[in-house]
Amino acid sequence: MLELIAEPDRWLPILQDGPSVDDMAIADINFEPPLRPTNIIAVGLNYADHAHESNMAIPTEPLVFAKLTGSVIGHGQTIVWDPSLTSEVDIEAELAVVIGRTARNVDRATALGYVFGYTCLNDVSARDLQFQDGQWVRAKSLDTFCPIGPWIVTADEMPDLTVLRVEGVVSGETLQSAVTGDMIFGVAELIARLSRSFTFRPGDIIATGTPPGAGYFREPRRLLRDGDAVTVRIEGIGELSNPVASRAGTQGPSLTT
Repeated sequence: MLELIAEPDRWLPILQDGPSVDDMAIADINFEPPLRPTNIIAVGLNYADHAHESNMAIPTEPLVFAKLTGSVIGHGQTIVWDPSLTSEVDIEAELAVVIGRTARNVDRATALGYVFGYTCLNDVSARDLQFQDGQWVRAKSLDTFCPIGPWIVTADEMPDLTVLRVEGVVSGETLQSAVTGDMIFGVAELIARLSRSFTFRPGDIIATGTPPGAGYFREPRRLLRDGDAVTVRIEGIGELSNPVASRAGTQGPSLTT
């Protein structure tokens, strides 16, 4: 995938002449992550209503943190955790941007030209660790805490990034729902602002923030538990679904799409 991202003119025509997803039975595919990203740069509180429910001020600059790449899993793979470490695990549905070209100090007008494509990302979060630590990397980087996929949709198939509905669903109940136009900092703005601070390279991912409604902030709280199935659904991309199991519980349900 990194070769494809770095040389799309060479590889995309070959893929376009190959079998399509329509030719395959999705339920029969064992998915791996569509990409092993080089870096995952995440943005917090990028929807105003999520900032409000978190009792946090609306950011005037992107609130940036990193997710460790060892947390990445694919569609259908199980989210697991050690219940002696955390007991407050939560979903965060997000649009993920896959960078396709080296980007440093780019301007907003040209920023989208550096994007290879888009995918679904679940910024799984251990809320107790998040608030205990005061910074977010550990709480959001435990093993299996970054499902991405099930595939990457190339940028040319996503002409309007302001109308995509992003939803987070837990065991059939839609907890999160918003459109990407509600983001405080849109995709082009994020690339432009973040590229002032560091260089993006092909294969890097930007997780653009989560809509309101995550389980920890609901009344009553709806945290993840053994046997749940969580889905990130994004219009124009598809559904990323993962079973859930603490290491003290079950191995999670089987999933089909």
